[in-house]
Amino acid sequence: MGKLTKNQKLAAEKIEAGKAYSLKEASELVREITFTKFDASLDIDVRLGVDPRKSNQMVRGVVSLPHGTGKEVRVLVLCTPDAEAAAKEAGADYVGLDEYIDKIKGGWTDIDVIITMPSIMGKIGALGRVLGPRGLMPNPKSGTVTMDVAKAVREVKQGKIDFKVDKSGIVHTSIGKSSFTSEQIRDNAKEFIATIIKLKPSAAKGTYIKSIYLSSTMSKGVKVDPKTVEEI
Repeated sequence: MGKLTKNQKLAAEKIEAGKAYSLKEASELVREITFTKFDASLDIDVRLGVDPRKSNQMVRGVVSLPHGTGKEVRVLVLCTPDAEAAAKEAGADYVGLDEYIDKIKGGWTDIDVIITMPSIMGKIGALGRVLGPRGLMPNPKSGTVTMDVAKAVREVKQGKIDFKVDKSGIVHTSIGKSSFTSEQIRDNAKEFIATIIKLKPSAAKGTYIKSIYLSSTMSKGVKVDPKTVEEI
């Protein structure tokens, strides 16, 4: 194992091995152990007591983070001509239809979210092989297939994200930036965890929230005590 850098040593000294911190403490600590020169992403990992292979234990949903993600989200709206003006006014980065479908078929995926209308899904189905692996396929459950594309654009720009449990039973997402205050990090984490709790499948038995970790780009993970999530 290589030698620890000065910053890695400082981070190691601040985290007590095996300790689960309160959400308030973890939100402060994750900022203290972030030493990147750029505005690092702050992530949350929640391990659930579910079997994602079973459809009745799949956990997937959307959440609007109180303070947004801190990330500039690039939104493409695929819609009919009559909805284009509203989508642009709402802040969509790209708006159109056939020309963007052709670009995607050619390999273009320089976007973070695609929003479309139910009547357009027939055309988008052929893009599944390109969009599916990148998590870009519009889905009614995530609110990205809707008649009100303008509203969907505003929500995404303001911090609405969708998530789902992976094959290992972990839900992972970004909930902010290292430039956020510890209170903003805590608020976002609390809202995210509360949403996951509401989505607990009735088929899930035993402990539902097994572990929670907060981390930033290149930092160690800070373990959070699930029992402290409701603390002010």
